[in-house]
Amino acid sequence: MIDYNEEIKKFYPSTEIGEVEELIYQQDMTDAVDILLETMKNGKV
Repeated sequence: MIDYNEEIKKFYPSTEIGEVEELIYQQDMTDAVDILLETMKNGKV
């Protein structure tokens, strides 16, 4: 049987995941809402 408390003690976060997460949050990504808002602002809707 798995001892979850013991497994949690052994856990350590991956540094690679943290680095990727930072890179993703630094990107200024356009999504569908951004496109819709820009279109509405330009009066094309």
